[in-house]
Amino acid sequence: MQHFASDNYAGICPEALQAFLGANAGHAPAYGDDEWTREVSDRLRELFATDCDVYFVFNGTAANSLALASLCQSYHSVICHELAHVETDECGGPEFFSNGSKLLPAPGEGGKLTPDAVREVVLRRSDIHYPKPRVVTLTQATEVGTVYRPAEIAAIADLAHGHGLRVHMDGARFANAVAALGVEPAELTWRAGVDVLCFGGTKMGLPVGEAVVFFDRRLSEDFAWRCKQAGQLASKMRFLSAPWLGVLEDGAWLRHARHANAMAQRLAAGLAGVPGAALLFPVEANGVFVELPAAVQSGLRERGWRFYTFIGAGGARFMCGWDTRPESVDALLADLRALSG
Repeated sequence: MQHFASDNYAGICPEALQAFLGANAGHAPAYGDDEWTREVSDRLRELFATDCDVYFVFNGTAANSLALASLCQSYHSVICHELAHVETDECGGPEFFSNGSKLLPAPGEGGKLTPDAVREVVLRRSDIHYPKPRVVTLTQATEVGTVYRPAEIAAIADLAHGHGLRVHMDGARFANAVAALGVEPAELTWRAGVDVLCFGGTKMGLPVGEAVVFFDRRLSEDFAWRCKQAGQLASKMRFLSAPWLGVLEDGAWLRHARHANAMAQRLAAGLAGVPGAALLFPVEANGVFVELPAAVQSGLRERGWRFYTFIGAGGARFMCGWDTRPESVDALLADLRALSG
């Protein structure tokens, strides 16, 4: 039975698994001084069409926390959406690794920040008693399954840079956003003003690992030491980096992301015929947020379905992954119709 609680439930995609096993032949230098890590770093530079610094860490919390820490001093603050993962689901990691930089949440419709919301926080106070804003962080795709368009990112980045702030992107589902918008990765990152991207690998089919991509190389000074101190420097780094080669080959990462997005659209379309079900947000990536009667939610769980209701802005969240099968979506919809009938 496939579940919809998280795209983290999915296994390793075949392309990543093959590359992972390929890295297991014989000995190789440790700590990233291996051919796989060098090659995938170059592949990512090609993907983004720019020279950038690339680092690999074990998970998204470490990627976000260490990236933000590299942009801040302890007396700085980070402007984020009030539903952002760094604010709600990282156990204070960004504050811990930055030695105390404060997160300043701001509202925004559809899980997205706006220039006006960012401006209000930036200009709220400028006295020495207040943590000085230093970074704006954007989540792409957002925690409620919506996506920022290039122009939206650029408008926020222009405002941020105009006030001396840096722009960080939490791209745990960056692949789904790229697939949804049909644009080049560069258009959603450095060309729109993003300084550093945490590119999610796990949710797009890797066994483990995220890439931290610094488009402004000056900001990555000593980042390798941050990774080491935080316990994020893999001794056998090739097993973090090699799976990326598999998903980057022949555009597998985008194919899988498009499939996950399509399954979310299939689910959303089916929900239109379920009495009492109401979509809470536009379905733009691979997440579907829906308001369901409590009895229906309980009934789904009794039938073995797993899904979350504490993430985002309420309602039930159903996430589709690279491996979600159409028949799994249809089975979920059948149970929803039966329980709602």
